[in-house]
Amino acid sequence: MAATVPHPVIVENRPGAGGTIGADIVAKSAPDGHVLGLSNLAPHAVGPAVYPTIPYDPLRDFTHIALLGEFPLVLAISADRPWRDLDAFLAAARTRPATLNVGTPGNGTAAQVSLHMLRTLTGAETVHVPFRGGTAAALETVAGRIDATVAGFGELSGNDRLRFLAMASTQRLPTRPEVPTFREQGVDLVATVWFGLCAPAGLAADLVDRLHAASEAAMSAPDAVALTARLGGVPRRSLTRTEMANFVRSEAERWGAAARAAGVRAE
Repeated sequence: MAATVPHPVIVENRPGAGGTIGADIVAKSAPDGHVLGLSNLAPHAVGPAVYPTIPYDPLRDFTHIALLGEFPLVLAISADRPWRDLDAFLAAARTRPATLNVGTPGNGTAAQVSLHMLRTLTGAETVHVPFRGGTAAALETVAGRIDATVAGFGELSGNDRLRFLAMASTQRLPTRPEVPTFREQGVDLVATVWFGLCAPAGLAADLVDRLHAASEAAMSAPDAVALTARLGGVPRRSLTRTEMANFVRSEAERWGAAARAAGVRAE
């Protein structure tokens, strides 16, 4: 974006609490276009449902500008396991309820919520095992200490000792066309970790338009497209600012309802 906006673009990392710390800083900043945020599934859809208190409203306190990318969650097992496809894994989980251990990047994450979604959709009851990140869960899966992992495809794609049973996207990835989606296999599960550009509420319309155009130009650049694909992203959708606001609203409602129904809480 630095090539298309009149000011330097400085990335300031404010990690912690599933992204809600950084989001809160953006929400409480002046709406002058100088402080922007990387909106995300975690602080804007899952977080408000799984944390006891959130100091901002994910819709009312932000101007949601553009969609930057979407990265599907994936179900993976060790290549040494006998299950050749999703049906076989689900059959084993149904035959032995609450005995298969499935790792995720942690409590209160989208991966944990999607695991509960999978149980609701299929009746396959598994045991959730939280880790500190998807890479750690993948290593334990490969080592045989847990049975499977649900995490972002980008976190797992570099491990050639994993077998990917299903991807929670609406279409197969062009870079990994051999991995089927859940929908293809009869399970209506779509769970993508999305990223967007946001600003404090009240940002002037002309600034929103300029930042939207800058975002579109940046994410359409060949190197950005290649990086997104390498990290396991689906082909990017171009959303207007109105469509982006509606998208965040629908995601907050969908993930919030699923997290509350499953009783998922962050730790």
